[in-house]
Amino acid sequence: MKYSSINQQLFIDNRNRFAKILKPNSIAVFVSNDIMPTNGDGSMGFIQNSDLFYLTGVDQEQTILLIYPDATNETQKEILFVRETNETIAIWEGAKLNKNQATNTSGIKNIHWFQHFDQVFQAIVFQAEFLYLNSNEHTRRYIDLETAEMRFNKNLVLKYPLHKLERTASIMHSLRAIKSSYEVDFIQQACDITEKGFRRLLTFVKPGVMEYEIEAELIHEFINNRSRGFAYGPIIASGANACVLHYVENNKECKDGDVILLDVAAEYGHYTSDLTRCLPVNGKFSKRQKNVYNAVLRVMKGATAMLTVGNLIPEYHKAVGELMEKELFDLGLLTVDQIKKQNSDMPAYKKYFMHGTSHFLGLDVHDVGDFNRKLEEGMVFTCEPGIYIPEENLGIRLENDILISKKGPVDLMKNIPIEADEIEALMAK
Repeated sequence: MKYSSINQQLFIDNRNRFAKILKPNSIAVFVSNDIMPTNGDGSMGFIQNSDLFYLTGVDQEQTILLIYPDATNETQKEILFVRETNETIAIWEGAKLNKNQATNTSGIKNIHWFQHFDQVFQAIVFQAEFLYLNSNEHTRRYIDLETAEMRFNKNLVLKYPLHKLERTASIMHSLRAIKSSYEVDFIQQACDITEKGFRRLLTFVKPGVMEYEIEAELIHEFINNRSRGFAYGPIIASGANACVLHYVENNKECKDGDVILLDVAAEYGHYTSDLTRCLPVNGKFSKRQKNVYNAVLRVMKGATAMLTVGNLIPEYHKAVGELMEKELFDLGLLTVDQIKKQNSDMPAYKKYFMHGTSHFLGLDVHDVGDFNRKLEEGMVFTCEPGIYIPEENLGIRLENDILISKKGPVDLMKNIPIEADEIEALMAK
């Protein structure tokens, strides 16, 4: 890992909150992700299961967490299984956590080696009535392969078919939606690293620069500040490419007169940030580009103001749509007749603004959470309206990360330049 060590109290608190929600006499188990292969003997590198990391802080493969709050034996209330290092692993991969290090990281005192899980688990499981299993229940997931978690769950169900099964996902979605002060600090660090990367671009972008050269500037700055890198696949889309919402090729020349849409952000300690900015390639927006830019910015400011305790995301999205409808009319992109004849299920503004405005942010860039739950203090959302006009080779999206607080929305990216005039001035330097 590149990030600084995390206070184990975060993970202790997370487990305590989780344990209080379980039914009486329940065991919950969580397993790490696979190391995904490429070709030959290559791999994509390891990314930890977000729920397991949330509960332990352990950032390595072959890890299992067992939580049994009602265990009569105190040592069985929390057990962590980690991969045992041998001489070969130490030489070729580097030593894994030893038992003391695993305790220092997670706050769990009872540590066993990963290969002893079946033996230890069987000695405990028959005391419990309920077995909680974890799974990826993200509404946007698409998984076309069997994950380590799937295999693990299938094996336990086959071995212990008479236990009453429960899902941990709904609990984790509820808990992870509210960020602790520790978590907000890590998200803020990710935002601050993102700011450094963005400011690096303000004097770098010019006609003739390639999209991938911009990507290279960002990854340098991110890793140089102890980030693993991009929090998600970077979108560096100049000209017409900005109208492709998930453009990832990043291989075109940035031409004089075009605007670049940059949806790029850093992670830090597994916690993500999510930023979108737009830069004029030649350092100066045209009058039309600036009008569209400022329209999006006004919608963003109006939307941010609505991210308050007690609001509901579906109602919020509808209100943001109304703001966008007015801006599109003023830009000459929608007519009175189109607005009058629009279908409520597919509003007219969707032609130019076809995605949602906000999503949960945290350990995952599209973090887990219930969109039908009222906004609460400690939630973190993106705010990212956009206008896309393919016939003008112009796409504008602006995005900041917003913490919900009792005093109102807190912009975690407030220091990152966003006003069109400020961007032009900084680029001119």
